[in-house]
Amino acid sequence: MQRIRSPIISVLGHVDHGKTTLLDKIRGTAVAKSEPGLITQYISASWVPLQVIQGVAGELLKKLGIELTIPGLLWIDLPGHAAFTTLRKRGGAIADLAVLVVDILEGFKPQTDESLMFLKQFKTPFILALTKIDRVPGWIPNPEKPFLETFEQQSERTREELEKRLYQIAGQLSSRGFESDRYDRVVDFRKQVAIVPVSGVTGEGIPDLLMVLAGIAQKFLLERLELKLGEGKGAVLEVKPFRGLGLTLDVILYDGEIRVGDWLVVGGREPVKSRVRAILLPKPLRELRAETAFQRVQEVQAAAGLKLAAPDIEKVVPGSPLRTVRKQEEVERAIKEVQAEVEEVEIETQKEGMILKADTLGSLEALIKCIKELGLPIRKAEVGNLTKSDLLELKPLPERICFCFGLKVPEELE
Repeated sequence: MQRIRSPIISVLGHVDHGKTTLLDKIRGTAVAKSEPGLITQYISASWVPLQVIQGVAGELLKKLGIELTIPGLLWIDLPGHAAFTTLRKRGGAIADLAVLVVDILEGFKPQTDESLMFLKQFKTPFILALTKIDRVPGWIPNPEKPFLETFEQQSERTREELEKRLYQIAGQLSSRGFESDRYDRVVDFRKQVAIVPVSGVTGEGIPDLLMVLAGIAQKFLLERLELKLGEGKGAVLEVKPFRGLGLTLDVILYDGEIRVGDWLVVGGREPVKSRVRAILLPKPLRELRAETAFQRVQEVQAAAGLKLAAPDIEKVVPGSPLRTVRKQEEVERAIKEVQAEVEEVEIETQKEGMILKADTLGSLEALIKCIKELGLPIRKAEVGNLTKSDLLELKPLPERICFCFGLKVPEELE
C-alpha cells in the first residue's frame, strides 16, 4: 500500500499583510477544535493532522465529496523568503505547495513580487490567500465561518466592494503571467491560481483555505508525496547551541526517516560527516506559545521539523542539503549526492566582475540568477560573511562591487 507523507506548505508575502496572524489563527483554530496534544509545533513548522482539518473544514469537504488520505499539512513558518532560499533541494523547492498572502486593501507590494519570483523560479504551485477581509468597508464578521457562508450574509454593497478588490488583485496576477479566480469559480486548478478570501483576525475563510490546500494536495500531488522509507533527506534551517547538547541542527526532513545512530552527511564547501547522537521534537502543542519543551525520540519520519545533535558540525551552513544513512559504506555515496546539490549552485566565474555573498545556498542561487539575467559578470559567489580578503580581491579591479544578501557587514569593514 502506498504511504503518503504530509505536504509541506510554505507561507509567503509582503510584511504586514497578515502572514503571522493567519498562521496563528490556523494553529489557534486547530488547537481549539482538537483534542489537547494533537497539533505538533515543530522547529519553525506546525503540523496540522487530518482529523483537525476534518474538524475545521469537514462540512465543506463533505459538500464537495472530497475524501482525504493525506496525514495532514506541515506548515513552514519562516521569515520572508527564507522558506525558499533555505528550504531548497535538487530540482526545486522543498515546499510542495505555497500560500501567497496578499492584503485585500493593499494588493501587490515589493515583497509580494519577490515571493512570486521565488515561486516561479522553483515552479511551486500556490494559492493566494486574500487576507483582512474583515476590513472591507461594511463587513460584518461571522467568526470562523466558511467564506461563502459569511459572504452571503453581507450587504450587497459590501459584496460588490470585496469582488471589486478581488478582481483588481486577479488583474495584478494576470499582468504577472498567472490566470486566477475566486476558488469556487476556478475551472482548472492546474491552470488557474485559486484565490481564497480570509481573515486571520476572525477566522472567516480558514475552513476554505484548509479545504483548498488539502484538496489540491490530494488530487494533484500524491505521486510527489509518496513516502520512501530508508535514508533521510532534508535541509538545514539553523545551526545553534542547545543547553546540554552543544551545537545542534534545526532540520526539515522532507523524505525518508532519521534514526539515532545514523550516519549524517551535510553538503558544503567541505562536506561534513557525523553520527546522529540525539533527535529532539517539541512536545505536542497544547496551547499557543513560542517556547516548547523538547522530547527525545529514537526515530522520525518525513515530513517533519526536528533538532539533531551530532558532533563536529561547526562548519555546517544554513540551507545545506542533508542525508542520513544506516551503514558506513553508504556514506561516500551520500557525500557525492549532497555535493552534487551544492555544486548545482556554483557557477563559472570570471576574472573581472562583482563578488556575491549570501546567508544560505538558496539565497546565493537566487542572487546568481538575478545577476546573470542582468548580464553582469561575477568574479566570485559563495555562502558566508564578507571578509577582508574579499575586499582586497576587489581592490585592483576597475569596478569594485560586492553584493551581500541576508548578511550583516562586519563593523570593521563598513
